[in-house]
Amino acid sequence: MASGGGYGDPSQKIDYVFKIVLIGDSAVGKSQILSRFARNEFSLDSKSTIGVEFQTRTMVIHHKSVKAQIWDTAGQERYRAVTSAYYRGAVGAMLVYDITKRQTFDHIPRWLEELRAHADKNIVIILIGNKTDLEDQRAVPTEDAKEFAQKEELFFLETSALDATNVEEAFLTVLSEIFNIVNKKNLVADEDQANGNPAATLSGKKIVVPGPGQVIPEKKSMCCSRS
Repeated sequence: MASGGGYGDPSQKIDYVFKIVLIGDSAVGKSQILSRFARNEFSLDSKSTIGVEFQTRTMVIHHKSVKAQIWDTAGQERYRAVTSAYYRGAVGAMLVYDITKRQTFDHIPRWLEELRAHADKNIVIILIGNKTDLEDQRAVPTEDAKEFAQKEELFFLETSALDATNVEEAFLTVLSEIFNIVNKKNLVADEDQANGNPAATLSGKKIVVPGPGQVIPEKKSMCCSRS
């Protein structure tokens, strides 16, 4: 069970902070996806992101308060050397391409390679085909992306930041998977502590690294209920 819980309450107690990075070519809609999720806004005259910026949104997942700290890494080639450092410490990543521009999808393997070179090997990754509101201009078949996601063991969803389709679901898929991994680690730590190994506890850790690789959920399990 996950809940949006509004768009930020400064007095809210935070149980976890998860850093997520948005990556992909320029103009695929990364900043718009972030804006839609963090503030429920969409701007038609959005300019290219220069450097890196991040926004946060706090949600409730399984009765725990989770702050998503989402970093918008610039997709323009000349900034890639600058943003590579920002992959470090990320526990989730969203690989975004534009379904109307085949080249942006063809570049995804390179982005994935860079991500895996700089981030933890077990980072939770979702592939996102954005701009489904432009279905009549589609240049990337859903099956192509689905096949790539299965081969690389990624989650996959198609979204529209313009009409908000699947944006919430995409973030909740990543955050819920990270949360489940953390929860399992906490259970293991609790067992170790009970067996006389106090150093094993994860209590008090805010930024965490996910465990073993994720599996691709069935379509029906992609949608998350709200409380």
